[in-house]
Amino acid sequence: MADKPIAAALQDVLSRMKQATERANRTHPVRLVAVSKTKPAEALQEAYDAGQRVFGENYVQEMLDKAPALPGDVQWHFIGHLQSNKVKAVLEGVPNLAMVETVDSAKLADKLNKTLETVSGRTAPLAVMVQVNTSGEESKYGVEPTECVSLAKHIAQNCPKLRLAGLMTIGMPDYSSRPECFICLSGCRDAVATELGLRPEQLELSMGMSGDFEQAIEMGSTNIRVGSTIFGAREYKPKSPPASPKKE
Repeated sequence: MADKPIAAALQDVLSRMKQATERANRTHPVRLVAVSKTKPAEALQEAYDAGQRVFGENYVQEMLDKAPALPGDVQWHFIGHLQSNKVKAVLEGVPNLAMVETVDSAKLADKLNKTLETVSGRTAPLAVMVQVNTSGEESKYGVEPTECVSLAKHIAQNCPKLRLAGLMTIGMPDYSSRPECFICLSGCRDAVATELGLRPEQLELSMGMSGDFEQAIEMGSTNIRVGSTIFGAREYKPKSPPASPKKE
């Protein structure tokens, strides 16, 4: 996909999403979050011109740099680990921030809620998702599956400036999930829905990325996060070699 123009790659992903939705006999469309980590604003603009409106960023600074360069009707999703000390910057700097998918603690939820009380221009609650570590890896952020109900309940009952939209997971390494990760997240949603007196379908499931989004859709995902399949391989700046020791 890397050698295809972004617009063509985007249309290919949308077509595959539609086919997966039909295979699963689902009627509601799935949201595509185009993940543009390390990509310039010009690349996002090409996807925007092709009809894409929802974009995701993993790092606050990248979102702060790109958001002003894109049209105001873009819906930004923050999908990386959000540090409490960056909350104010992202809420004030990105007025069209639509969702934070990675709330993994009551502390972060409280920080978002308290900061939103002071941010002008926002009237509707900010949509958030509880991030769940379904793979059990220490390198992954997210609450344990057994803790997701407690955090979801805290958000629903104590954070009026937030709207609990659903649950999110990253899954197994290399951005590819085993089915059990998706099954686990679905089970977490059922437990949260029961605790909060909701129907499971009232809560979203954000699962599936470039390598497994079709399987994720077939297993109930309502929100997929696709980056390299649309924008090509990520471009990381090479690290500078360590300085040679000075000779005495």
